[in-house]
Amino acid sequence: MLPILIISAYLIGSISMAIIICKILDLPDPRTQGSNNPGATNVLRIGGKKAAAATLLGDGLKGFIPVAIGQYLGLDIQAVALIALGAFLGHVYPVFFGFKGGKGVATFIGSLLALNYFVGLAFVATWLFVAKVLKISSLSALIATLLTPLYFYLLIENIEATYIVGLICLWIFYTHKSNIKRLLSGEEDSIKS
Repeated sequence: MLPILIISAYLIGSISMAIIICKILDLPDPRTQGSNNPGATNVLRIGGKKAAAATLLGDGLKGFIPVAIGQYLGLDIQAVALIALGAFLGHVYPVFFGFKGGKGVATFIGSLLALNYFVGLAFVATWLFVAKVLKISSLSALIATLLTPLYFYLLIENIEATYIVGLICLWIFYTHKSNIKRLLSGEEDSIKS
């Protein structure tokens, strides 16, 4: 049953909310505008706050729903973490969109909220705090991502599941490699008020 749930999570993760919402709202394809990334931050640039909020919610649900199903079925925490990995990989490498997806942060947050509500809230609180202080979205995401395996281990106390969450976190750093280069050169965009 677990392989079916992981594949299903991957397929759900492969649905690009940014592309769908931009199409519904008659906005440009996010893969061709702004940062060319099909994610909520780029949709914010293209279509404003409502479109970005819808994208963020949709991407979060892609992580939340498969993990919540795994939890409901009574799977152990390692199995449910693998389902989270499946949803994340679907978002980053979507089968329906030529394996070119977003950076995975919103889908990861959704997965975390289903895995453990407090870990998910810790991620969000860290992101909000850093964003308020430093006003750089990617840096906020990276700092929250860096701290998440620690939050997860302290609250869950399962090293195998923590390794899986840590792998997702490493992957998020990989998906942000262009942001990291811009951060190091001082060229990364700040959050507009």
